[in-house]
Amino acid sequence: MQRPELRTQKSDFRRRGFTVMYRALVLFDIDGTLVRRAGPHHRESLVYAVRRVTGLETTTQGIPVQGMLDPDILRVMMRVAGVRAGEVRAAMPELLRAAERYYLRVCPPLHGKHCPAVVPVLERLLRHGAQLALVTGNLTRIGWRKLERAGLRHYFAFGAFGEMARNREGLARLAIREARRRGWIAPDTPISLVGDAPQDILAARANGIRAISVKTGITPPAELEAQRPDILLGSLREFRLRMVEKI
Repeated sequence: MQRPELRTQKSDFRRRGFTVMYRALVLFDIDGTLVRRAGPHHRESLVYAVRRVTGLETTTQGIPVQGMLDPDILRVMMRVAGVRAGEVRAAMPELLRAAERYYLRVCPPLHGKHCPAVVPVLERLLRHGAQLALVTGNLTRIGWRKLERAGLRHYFAFGAFGEMARNREGLARLAIREARRRGWIAPDTPISLVGDAPQDILAARANGIRAISVKTGITPPAELEAQRPDILLGSLREFRLRMVEKI
């Protein structure tokens, strides 16, 4: 299985072979958590990929994409179009590459598409000594490009992306494992997952970490409340550092 993609950190400690131990690991979803109203380009990349690889005209309309992994969205699109499961599996690697290439070409500037208080919260977390990483259903190159265009990529050390595991639970597990493998967190380091979908809450619970939900996505608040996250925020404006510290 592919490891989460790591961004090289430029620090004297790392260059000299030292390992930095962080006070907390905070995992973030992207859409509806860090950025929102980013335009149709992501969905269009999936439609383009199916057309480019198979010649089929498909749509994401009617698919509840919130919280889904990109490969799962592509799979549903293909199956609705009548493609057999085996053919979908065979085409998937090429579909993923085509979607990423398209999105890299068309993604617009997203600096004005931040969810409320994102930059102040990320800055505070870094000053606090937290390690920040991504757990997202976006494909790797789509997720990183989205954050680049939003001016947010430099806050995140690494990420677990949609093609790396079968579900969001698996993605969170990959991210936690990577941080531990790198020696960035101790066995008792507090870990939190911040997201806007019920799947984020379920992934946090399955991994025994703190679930912090925000109401800045398209999920109805009642659906988030029904999952009983550890912390439920109207937006990141309500975030406090104690929420990611040891209890």
